[in-house]
Amino acid sequence: MWIAAFFAFIVACLPAQPVLAHALQPGYLEISHLGAETYRVFWRKPDVRGKAMALEATLPENCTPSIGPESRFDGIAWIASWSATCSGGLAGGQINIGGLENTQTDVLVRYPSSTGTALTQRLTPDYTSFEIQSDPDIWTVIGSYFYLGLEHILGGFDHLLFVLALLLLIRDRWRLVGAITAFTVAHSITMAGATLGYVSLPGPPVEAVIALSIMFVASELLKRDPDTPRFSELYPWSVSFLFGLLHGFGFAGALAEIGLPPGDVPLALLSFNLGVEAGQLLFIAVILVAGYFLKRLLEPRGLLPPKLRMNVSWGSAQLIGIMAAYWLIERVTGILT
Repeated sequence: MWIAAFFAFIVACLPAQPVLAHALQPGYLEISHLGAETYRVFWRKPDVRGKAMALEATLPENCTPSIGPESRFDGIAWIASWSATCSGGLAGGQINIGGLENTQTDVLVRYPSSTGTALTQRLTPDYTSFEIQSDPDIWTVIGSYFYLGLEHILGGFDHLLFVLALLLLIRDRWRLVGAITAFTVAHSITMAGATLGYVSLPGPPVEAVIALSIMFVASELLKRDPDTPRFSELYPWSVSFLFGLLHGFGFAGALAEIGLPPGDVPLALLSFNLGVEAGQLLFIAVILVAGYFLKRLLEPRGLLPPKLRMNVSWGSAQLIGIMAAYWLIERVTGILT
């Protein structure tokens, strides 16, 4: 509970988050083969306060032109597209994203191999360029999207706060396992459905309801009565499954911003989901292990009396609820303005 209180306090002290508090904002560069030595290039840069992020995609030296035209704003990001002729093809050439080293974002590059298979490469501020390989490598796609999923969940404070609230609410080990499993199954269903185009919900209202789901679990914590378990404590899997469906749309929104390549959708979707699950399990493990050792350290010394436990649990629920309420107001305001 001390770990929970500390985490909730840190989240509450964070600076104002954007309306999509956990949304990824990567760049995306796609190169597709049109025929012979001609390629179509699509370049998307994130928007930063109404201006394009200072990034420049440069194709290999044998490509003309190697740099595209000025980008235009499409309502979400800054995009540019052009055709390039690359003498001898792309294999062995270098792709570079200038200015990436001065940011905290990533750029996903999709390009064709010499065999026609689409490959994916993730560039970061520490790794701003790469040499194009001629042979396809599925591990590149798996690694890129797995890391994006891991990064997304660990940077998604609203998703983590919901999981934290579940950990505080559910004391029974097997009910907790059932709740986490239901949450995983639910968000996997909607994330896959939304990404593949079978279901669709507008992003801003979904983000607002996600904040509301955190407020609901926090209120259940405050209303807890040891003598009269609430429905959410007796059947936590039903609550986590219902809200997991909504959180899945949030994950799908992140994938939509990245722009999944059509040929690699199943593999990229699976890799991203595995990354999300790995991050979620890592977070749960850290909380449970830290709580276990703190209990073993404090309880024998009489530093963890029942009254203090109740106060810590109550304070954690208050902080979680306040942060969720802030997000709810911010996101609803973003919809209305």
